[in-house]
Amino acid sequence: MTQPNRSALVASTVFDGEACRRDCAVVIEGREIAAVIPRHELPASIPVQELPDGAWLAPGFIDAQVNGGGDVLFNDEPTAAGIATICRAHRKFGTTSLLPTLITDGEDKLRAALAAADEAAAAMPGVAGIHIEGPFISPEKPGVHDPAYIRRPTPEDLALLTAPRRGLTLVTLAPERVPAGFVAALAAAGVRVALGHSMATYEETKAALAERLTGFTHLFNAMRPLSARDPGPIALALETAGAWFGMIVDGEHVHPAVLRLALRGLAHPMLVTDAMPPVGGCKAGFTLYGREIEVREGRCTTADGTLAGSALSMAAAVRNCVKLLGLPLAQALRFASTEPARFLGLGASLGRIAPGFRADLVALDPDTVHIYDTWVAGEAAIS
Repeated sequence: MTQPNRSALVASTVFDGEACRRDCAVVIEGREIAAVIPRHELPASIPVQELPDGAWLAPGFIDAQVNGGGDVLFNDEPTAAGIATICRAHRKFGTTSLLPTLITDGEDKLRAALAAADEAAAAMPGVAGIHIEGPFISPEKPGVHDPAYIRRPTPEDLALLTAPRRGLTLVTLAPERVPAGFVAALAAAGVRVALGHSMATYEETKAALAERLTGFTHLFNAMRPLSARDPGPIALALETAGAWFGMIVDGEHVHPAVLRLALRGLAHPMLVTDAMPPVGGCKAGFTLYGREIEVREGRCTTADGTLAGSALSMAAAVRNCVKLLGLPLAQALRFASTEPARFLGLGASLGRIAPGFRADLVALDPDTVHIYDTWVAGEAAIS
């Protein structure tokens, strides 16, 4: 039997998902990490790539909410080729795994997106599955989603979403818009379920958590606000230790002071981009549901000023965690890799640099979070 290729990456600092290790080598064997050892213990027979002086090597970023990239919007191009373009665009910013995200649309588009994600997941290790954001959301909190497509689920929808897939499925929904037992049925089939675009009360959110809802999509945005006598989903999200919430840290979607408060809660924060086609692309704008979306000063907005996703990359989100939220770089990197891996049920294979984990890695400048290179399943992706 042919032995897998062995090579090593040597970095001044290896952040393994839990701790920083100085002057170490990460040995890669085929698609996996074989060892993390001090540089001086590295056998002379193994080919070595030295990273730039001072560089950090960290687990590759995992983005659970990617609407587009490389001038492609997944809703407009729900194909494996479209997903491949989106992945390439985000890889240069350190994202080694992502969920192409379909926002509220028609049933034909939903079926096409699911088929495309299946095909892409079979061919590309960086495609972890698919995120279906809507259409089972609140018409009171549509954000930029087209209200014409918002609806309640049918038994046929449940069958479609719980059918066997090559990758994982994440569904964002409004618990108050689905029947009792719907969240539980999704979860029982292995589907990850998150609350988003919702006017759920505290009690309705609690019932959904009891049915194994575990996520909160772009916390604070497009959901019932927190108030003194109406805590809604936000309060419950932050007091639930077994939940994860997505943060869009661009300085636009949520004020940094509010995110700093959220970080004091019990839930697990994770970074998402909610990225639109301009990320990694060449065009200054794009269309969504036939409407022109303008990108100006880092904001994607409709003509009336409604936010329409973001122009954020994961590298920028990590950098903003340090600059806007005052977090240590290692903690920001956890929010970009280890926590989303755990939320998606991939914590045994992704999100850490350790033997047996897939060799999804990112090399970066610790001061600027400039990305030097990424590796997906052991293969250099942007060098």
